Amino acid sequence: MEYSKLGNTDLEVSKICLGTMTYGDQNTEAEAHEQLDYALAQGINFIDTAEMYPVPPKAETYTRTETMVGNWLKKQQRDKIILGGKVAGPRRGMDWIRGGPPSLDRANIRAAIEASLKRLQTDYIDVYQLHWPERNVPMFGQYQFDPTQELDADDKQRQWVSIHNQLETLSELVQEGKVRAIGLSNEQPWGLMEFLRIAKEYNLPRVATVQNCYNLINRGMEFGMAEVLHRENVSLLAYSPLAFGHLTAKYIDNPEAKGRVTMFLGYAQRYKKPGVFPASAAYAKLARAYGLTPTQLALGFVYHRWFVKSTIIGATTMAQLKENIDAWQTKLAPEILAEIEQLHLTMMNPAP
Repeated sequence: MEYSKLGNTDLEVSKICLGTMTYGDQNTEAEAHEQLDYALAQGINFIDTAEMYPVPPKAETYTRTETMVGNWLKKQQRDKIILGGKVAGPRRGMDWIRGGPPSLDRANIRAAIEASLKRLQTDYIDVYQLHWPERNVPMFGQYQFDPTQELDADDKQRQWVSIHNQLETLSELVQEGKVRAIGLSNEQPWGLMEFLRIAKEYNLPRVATVQNCYNLINRGMEFGMAEVLHRENVSLLAYSPLAFGHLTAKYIDNPEAKGRVTMFLGYAQRYKKPGVFPASAAYAKLARAYGLTPTQLALGFVYHRWFVKSTIIGATTMAQLKENIDAWQTKLAPEILAEIEQLHLTMMNPAP
């Protein structure tokens, strides 16, 4: 396993991060702990979770993931683990999370981290991330910015907690030792630059990471954000490298295959778009032409992109987890990368 530092911090993380969003729904606690033990034995020191998990979010399962991770974490040498956590932002239909929550204000962020620390059975979270922006931005399968969504029923501007105020609260958590570094998730270039600008202007904590979707059929990070990450020394934590299983080709080979797509109907609208299946099939065909599995092609591509500091993988079975970790050894030859680019130019970002 290889390691890299996150942003301008001294946090050194494995290039593969174990995601946990299936724990408590698709995976039992025993299965979760088996995965965590195996990942740690393979040199993975970076674990990512969130108060909202497991996903898809439900009132009856909310917080189970953190509880399971916490029961494992208390038995580990804490300083050997880099733990990522997230606070949920405002979102309609999730009233079981602090009554909404209505905003990423001081009260909500503080309530979130205190509860997370208790469930995780630790005194601190290494990388604490805002799970999604409070302001109006396209995310989770949306891809167009719509300013009219910022207006209420009376055509008045909706209010949202300023980035300055969000950073002030996060600064308190850093000063208190509850957070070592801060990060964003599902963020856009403007938002990242505002966080960086305000942090510099007011001497507040600097964003170290951005956790965004990135895979063969969603390469939106390359349009604007990659340059920001490079020039501002912010680390990308790439999630969904297998596009909810689409890039394993299991839904191409069997549309009814068991997985998140067939188990949770209506979820993950990003992968319901018409170009997803043709593109997934094309990448699967390319992989097999070179003697690779579709999983090896998809993960080999993301793992070794120059701007990806760590890739978040998830699995529901040990066989999947082992295949995903083993794919780290897949270094795509120049001719394969060239063919990937041709496919990309032909069917660009079908799952934005």
